[in-house]
Amino acid sequence: MFARATTGPAVRRAAHRVVLGAFEGSEVPAWLPTLVEDGLGGICLYGNNLTARPADVLALAGQVGALSPALVVTLDEEGGDVTRLHYATGSPFPGNAVLGRYDDPVATADVSAAIGAELKAAGIWLDLAPDADINSNPHNPVIGTRSFGDTPEVVARHTAAWVGGLQAQGVAACVKHFPGHGDTEADSHLALPRVDADLATLRGRELVPFVAAIEAGAATVMTSHLLLPALDPTAPATLSRTILTGLLREELGFDGVIVTDALDMAGASAAIGIPAAAVTSLVAGADLLCLGPSLRGRGPGDILEVVEAILAAVGSGHLSTERLLDAAARVDALAATYGTGTVDVDPAVVERGLTAGRKAAAAVLDAVGPLRPGTPRVVRIDTGANMAVGDATWGDLGLGPLERTVGVEYLPDVVALSAHDGPVVVVARAASSDDRAWTWLRSLVEHRPDTLVVELGWPAPELAALPRVVRGWGASAAVSHAVGDAISSVLAASTGEEA
Repeated sequence: MFARATTGPAVRRAAHRVVLGAFEGSEVPAWLPTLVEDGLGGICLYGNNLTARPADVLALAGQVGALSPALVVTLDEEGGDVTRLHYATGSPFPGNAVLGRYDDPVATADVSAAIGAELKAAGIWLDLAPDADINSNPHNPVIGTRSFGDTPEVVARHTAAWVGGLQAQGVAACVKHFPGHGDTEADSHLALPRVDADLATLRGRELVPFVAAIEAGAATVMTSHLLLPALDPTAPATLSRTILTGLLREELGFDGVIVTDALDMAGASAAIGIPAAAVTSLVAGADLLCLGPSLRGRGPGDILEVVEAILAAVGSGHLSTERLLDAAARVDALAATYGTGTVDVDPAVVERGLTAGRKAAAAVLDAVGPLRPGTPRVVRIDTGANMAVGDATWGDLGLGPLERTVGVEYLPDVVALSAHDGPVVVVARAASSDDRAWTWLRSLVEHRPDTLVVELGWPAPELAALPRVVRGWGASAAVSHAVGDAISSVLAASTGEEA
């Protein structure tokens, strides 16, 4: 533990102000009000704060926000795979890959406005979204369908639209993960990914959506825990002054709040620890330090350890007082603009977003094609998810009692499943990413070539080997319902019934 540094009240408040903390459980902890009085920057809600009822998430956020209008209340609500408001039911809004493929910026803005209206009604006024990464690597384990696409033009167009729709509802956007996490094959939750693209490629690809976001007035930008040797050969972006101050602030002209990705991730702190990573990121130019979930169960200890590390760095001269006060002032300005408390949700805004999302999800599906008559047997393979997605559900297809979800340890017998006298449908997210699931699926298709495979992840090239694939471009209730409706329509048409 760091010794308590001796500093004035303004500096001590600033050291609290730049910290975005977290807590365990679904109730506001008794220790939180004291830290808020001391100036705590904010609280981020994670999967460990969520219950099975979406209303509980909204209630908890409202209770946290009621502690102070200056307290940042935030979470990851991207729509699609990454949802916190609809963690237990699946997001009713499609994610970025659907919206980018649909390619109607008005629809994208309508979806983000609806998300913003829901957030603002709960007192959540910073959304850690949208994802502006260009998914140029189809095997990316952490971005995938969180991206609007694999070209800079599409991603830039929809990033700007998403920012505009969200911020029109009084919720600040946080565009991530600067300067671009799309060309990676490692997950920065677990390792330090490396992007070896040259500077010209980075400027013509990765940076393009962030430039568009800045021009659209994005309130905040989130850093990435990536090593990009063309920009900085030694430090990941979150800890790099060259990238945060030199590139983002000075060259690109971003004047809002720089938020770190969670500092408990291996890409930021595995080698030096969270307090040192927090100080290093502040020195580099970050303003709001996202600590990540309170995985150690230490309550306020995680936050106070970082506060004391910041104060010690000021005392030693490693972190200038001016840099700390500048960061805190930026957080104050963000709160003054967006921290206006709860407002009544506008049902028309939400309904417009739901309608646009449903239309987009249905439009981007591949054609289902003919199916043999009978009751579908639907097997949903849970191949797991990355830590950003967590355990959020996908939503079911609504095709009846023969629909079930299995883990890769409990895959059905191929011969028995092949003998089913109706359609066989397999739904998966990143089907080829798990060797057991992929081997089983290929065997099933060999036995039953008319098996319909629904891929809800970013389609990997390996899928081309399968004869019948429907790509959904995201795992959410919106996409699952669209898939179910499409299959039901084909079955109804084959029997002359109405879907």
